[in-house]
Amino acid sequence: MDINPKSILFRDLREGVANVMSRYGPEYWRKLDEVSAYPEAFVKEMMEYGYLAALIPEAYGGSGLGIAEASVILEEINHLGGNAGVCHAQMYIMGTLLRHGSEDQKRRYLPDIAKGKLRFQAFGVTEPDAGSDTLSIKTFARKAGKGYIVNGQKIWTSRVAHSDLMLLIARTTPKEEARKRTEGLSAFLVDLRASIGKGVTIQPIPTMMNHHSAQVFLEDLVIPEENRLGEEGRGFSYLLDGLNAERILIAAECIGDAYWFLEKASAYASSREVFGRPIGQNQGVQFPIARGYASTRAADLMRYEAAALFDKGEPCGPEANMAKLLAADASFEAGNVAIQTFGGFGFAKEYDIERKFRETRLYQVAPISTNLILAYLGQHVLGMPRSY
Repeated sequence: MDINPKSILFRDLREGVANVMSRYGPEYWRKLDEVSAYPEAFVKEMMEYGYLAALIPEAYGGSGLGIAEASVILEEINHLGGNAGVCHAQMYIMGTLLRHGSEDQKRRYLPDIAKGKLRFQAFGVTEPDAGSDTLSIKTFARKAGKGYIVNGQKIWTSRVAHSDLMLLIARTTPKEEARKRTEGLSAFLVDLRASIGKGVTIQPIPTMMNHHSAQVFLEDLVIPEENRLGEEGRGFSYLLDGLNAERILIAAECIGDAYWFLEKASAYASSREVFGRPIGQNQGVQFPIARGYASTRAADLMRYEAAALFDKGEPCGPEANMAKLLAADASFEAGNVAIQTFGGFGFAKEYDIERKFRETRLYQVAPISTNLILAYLGQHVLGMPRSY
C-alpha cells in the first residue's frame, strides 16, 4: 500500500527506479549488511541507467534534471527498501564541479561520470580534531611548482574505497595568515585510481550501519594544479554553495525511509491479532503510527518547497535545512514506531526494520547534526545570538 499522495509526481521516474529495485530486493540488502559489503551490482546498474547522472547537464551527457527529480530518485530507493546512502554523494558533491570547475575539468570528467565509467562518490572534508568545525581543518596543500603536496588526515570519508574521484577540501593558507576566517581553504579533485598507495592510504571504519566509511591518510600526495577547483582559498565558499542540495537530497532519503517504516507498521498493525483483535485497533498502537505519518507528510512538503526554490535559483537555506531536520526526525520517529509495533519481530533481521532503523538513525548526526541546524535557524533566521 502506497501511503504517499505525492507519488503521482514524477511517476515515470519513480517507475524507472522501481524497475531497477525489483532486482535488488530485501534479501540482497540483508546479505550485504551481514558482511558489510558494497552493493557493486546495484550501483553499477543505477549508473548505467543514468540515474546518478541526473544533475549533469545534457551537454556533458547527463539528464539535466533538477534537484526535485534527483531527490525523488533517492527517495524511491529508500522507500523500496534499499539504501541510497551507498551512492548519494555523487549527486550532492557534483555541484562543486558543475559550478566551480573549469570547462576543461568538466569536459575531462563529466561525460565519463554520466556514462558510468567514473565514480565520483567520495568527499574528504571532516577531520578527527575538527569535526563539524570545518574552518579548523589542518590538512595542508603546499604549493610546489605546478601543483600541490598534501599532507593530513580525513575521517568519515564514506565510499572512498569504492570511488574513482574524491572531492578534497584542504587548507592552502595557514589559518593564522588568512585575511578572513572563511578564507584559506581550497577544493581539489583527487584521482584515487592513481593516488591510492601513492600518497593516499585508506583505513575502513566498521560502523553500526553498512555505510563504507573510512579514515584517509594523505602523505606527500601530489595534486596537479589543474585539479584545483576554482580559485585558491575559496574552497569554503564552494563547500557552502553545495550544502543546500545535500540537505534536500538527504531529506528525501529520510522521507523514503519514513514511508517504508509507516507502510510496514500500518500493514502489520492491521493484520497482527492479539487477544482476538488486530493490534492496530488499539489507539496506543494506532496513534503513534498516525502521528508519524503526519510528521512525514509535513517534512515531505518542506522538501518540495526547498527543491522548488533551489531549482529556480532562489535562496533556500532555511527551507533546505528545515527539510533535512524535519525529515530526519520523521524517519527516526517512524523507525521507532515500526519497532514498537512489530515488538520482538522488529529486532529480527528477516523483517529488515532493524537494518533500516540503523541506516536512518545516521541522519540525526550526519551529514549535519540536527542541533547545528537548530543553531543555524536560531541565529540566521530568528536573529538570536550566535550559540557556538
